[in-house]
Amino acid sequence: MKRPQREFYAMGEVCELFQLKPHVLRYWETQFPALSPPKNRSGNRVYRARDLELIALIQHLVQGERYTLEGARARIEELRGEGTAAEVAGQALEESFVRGLRAELEEVMELLAPPSSG
Repeated sequence: MKRPQREFYAMGEVCELFQLKPHVLRYWETQFPALSPPKNRSGNRVYRARDLELIALIQHLVQGERYTLEGARARIEELRGEGTAAEVAGQALEESFVRGLRAELEEVMELLAPPSSG
């Protein structure tokens, strides 16, 4: 998994990056007003880099730190109030990509490992 470098990402790409189901991502959009990706001419959602950071932060809080969605919303507001939301979201995004890279490397190592005898 590469660090995102484009301006816009399709929903399928975002779901793959974060290993999320599309319905989860769509639900998060209803629960987090700041996560409101615009739609392209075809009517498909297009996510920007700042959306990816917010998704990473939500995922970190909900799946990593076990916040409820309501608790995650409140924590994000706290971080915004402290002026650290962007920094924490950036760190969450980096951690997400490192996890993805680690998983890909483990898959490659598994493919390269000699077959076990037994």
